[in-house]
Amino acid sequence: MGIKRILIANRGEIALRIHRAAHEMGIETVAVHSTADADAMHVRLADHAVCIGPPPAAESYLNIANIISAAEIAQCDAIHPGYGFLSENAKFAEIVEAHEIIWIGPKPEHIRTMGDKVEAKRTAGALGLPLVPGSDGAVSDFDEARKIAADIGYPVIIKAAAGGGGRGMKVCESEDKLETLMQQAGSEAKAAFGDGTVYIEKYLANPRHIEFQVFGDGKGNAIHLGERDCSLQRRHQKVLEEAPSPVISPEERQRMGEICAQAMRDMGYRGAGTIEFLWENGQFYFIEMNTRLQVEHPVTEAITGVDLVREQIRIAEGRPLSVKQEELAFTGHAIECRINAEDPFTFAPSPGLVTYYHAAGGMHVRVDSGLYAGYRIPPYYDSMIAKLIVYGRTREGCIMRLRRALEEMVVEGVKTNIPLHQELLRQPDVLNGDYSIKWLEKWLAEREG
Repeated sequence: MGIKRILIANRGEIALRIHRAAHEMGIETVAVHSTADADAMHVRLADHAVCIGPPPAAESYLNIANIISAAEIAQCDAIHPGYGFLSENAKFAEIVEAHEIIWIGPKPEHIRTMGDKVEAKRTAGALGLPLVPGSDGAVSDFDEARKIAADIGYPVIIKAAAGGGGRGMKVCESEDKLETLMQQAGSEAKAAFGDGTVYIEKYLANPRHIEFQVFGDGKGNAIHLGERDCSLQRRHQKVLEEAPSPVISPEERQRMGEICAQAMRDMGYRGAGTIEFLWENGQFYFIEMNTRLQVEHPVTEAITGVDLVREQIRIAEGRPLSVKQEELAFTGHAIECRINAEDPFTFAPSPGLVTYYHAAGGMHVRVDSGLYAGYRIPPYYDSMIAKLIVYGRTREGCIMRLRRALEEMVVEGVKTNIPLHQELLRQPDVLNGDYSIKWLEKWLAEREG
């Protein structure tokens, strides 16, 4: 069935991205917003807007009752959650569908399965995805933990089953510290997530973060759209992403991509998903699956020519995938810089009034942002204010274009991390593609020292 009006249950650049895709398909949009976002660009451009609460996300963008009420008042026949907020909340997806509104996302049961890290790992293993050696599930008994750690070899990492963002994670170098670190990880997890369950994995010394974009139609058909390298991270937060990865060969891409696509066929997966791996010495290890659109999806769009948001909407309408695997070609290179309103080196948030804004432009330069001069960046949400995505025929050409685009981009009135990106693109390791998930934090520490 054709969707006529979408409620966008998000804010900022992703709300704008969804609005644009919908309008290009002839679909009306309804923006929901907190009182802090009344002047936001996505609210200005949408066909209709509904205020859903005060600034705190818990009372607005995470308020399920208010969002459903807004959808009913505005007579929406579909809801797109974007990323973050309620995008991976299985209960929200179920409530949306119970109200006979189309959920533009995966099946609720798949969101729930992949949202539980222990269950996700078990499911991934059953689907044939390569796993990091470790416990089969949650570990509470210290003797069992000692045996598992001895089998897989130290160092090991203790992780919160319900966790994310680095909380409830402890690296253990030897058996004599295992019990203490397990207790600490469990306590942190309980405090942060209300669940103290932990599991144990082999600790990889210097891996890269490689993720595969997948898409399923919910009827047993699925494709992959290649990989992205998201290894430049600080505190488990991605800073710069590129596609394809500088270290993955076309043969590896085809092999792993097909394993991922087959896993999605076997699941009967619907919509967009990202399967994340750690990669070290030619080996892939599954870490998690995100059952939503990713922040970094534009680099995949750049090298494949596929509009991923349009694809999400088509699949939600019950239509088939618009492209077959054999029709997909991976061409050129793309890099995305996350532009945040923060001090470029202390990372202290810098909300406030944007007094002047000039977006970079030119051939193969894309800026996803809701910024404009006179816009006040609120202090209540994530600090990301724009994404600069640049494409080139080669990685070297892409980097040269990205340097030029960063020079052109101007945001005044607040601090941004543009100088950090400019400095990163002068580092030999980054230019050579020779970096791991630990590179950026090490470089920042050395820079401060």
